[in-house]
Amino acid sequence: MSISGSKTYSSEANVKLANSGSDLLSPQDRARVASLQLFARSVVDGITVGKHQSPHKGFSAEFKEHRPYVLGDEIRSIDWKLYGKTDRLFIRQYEEETNLRCTILVDQSKSMAYGGGAKDASKLSKHEYAIRMAAAIAYFLISQQDAVGLGLIDTELRSYIPPRGRPNHLQVLMQTLANSQCEGETSLGSVIQQAAPRLRGRGVVVLISDCFDDLPTLIKALSFFRLANKEVILFQIFDRDELEFPFRKRTEFRNLEATDQRKMIDPATLRKAYLDKVAAFRKTLADGCFKNRIDLVPCVTDMPHAEVLASYLASRGGLR
Repeated sequence: MSISGSKTYSSEANVKLANSGSDLLSPQDRARVASLQLFARSVVDGITVGKHQSPHKGFSAEFKEHRPYVLGDEIRSIDWKLYGKTDRLFIRQYEEETNLRCTILVDQSKSMAYGGGAKDASKLSKHEYAIRMAAAIAYFLISQQDAVGLGLIDTELRSYIPPRGRPNHLQVLMQTLANSQCEGETSLGSVIQQAAPRLRGRGVVVLISDCFDDLPTLIKALSFFRLANKEVILFQIFDRDELEFPFRKRTEFRNLEATDQRKMIDPATLRKAYLDKVAAFRKTLADGCFKNRIDLVPCVTDMPHAEVLASYLASRGGLR
């Protein structure tokens, strides 16, 4: 089943999505989660306006049909009685099963903290942009009754929530995203390789990151998912400063992942070399993604989320 621009959730599911609160959250936590959820809903509504509805399964527990077993399916779902009759493996599929399983991996290393509204409250850091993008994707998929999981990564997999598709699962995802904090250095490639065994079966893996890591290791890690017949989408997040290097006066630059590394420089002497390295970095990543059939979606934190998602979905006609 494709991820399309269809607004398919029922009014009952919509109420659950809009009111998925929890008494375990403090008022401040609830405010953060609610604002994130409302943001995601506004983005999704913007994408889905004018689209046709498409059929999806409901959330009952009634038996629907059999389908052939594929590698990665839960063994406990196999209909052994039917196997005894046909000598073939089939899965009992219920109405509550979702059409697609997606795991969103969000980079929360300290380099993602760059940007933000010190002078302009409307400006987002890369991390703030990333969790909003993740929230929009999660809301979008769960609205379509697809299953969404979440992983927060830096030097390790900090949090992992397996994919589920029920509306109340959205609250768990939103709470985790709202409480995410940038910490640690970047080790995306090795962490993704370690996490890969937990992301079993077919589906979609979405990575949201600035990708400031060893690119060969990162691309190799993502290629493992492609070998396992997963779709892989990489949303690469930049701040406009990182692409244009607008600095003119002498500036102190600090390594966000190693705060003791600081250097005062004249930007004019560094600008061309810096921009050349950024261009080479982006080309290496783009070439690696193309070779491994990974969708690369460059994003800048001043680009509206709805436009980025709508443009991507339109460019490929949905995900399968």
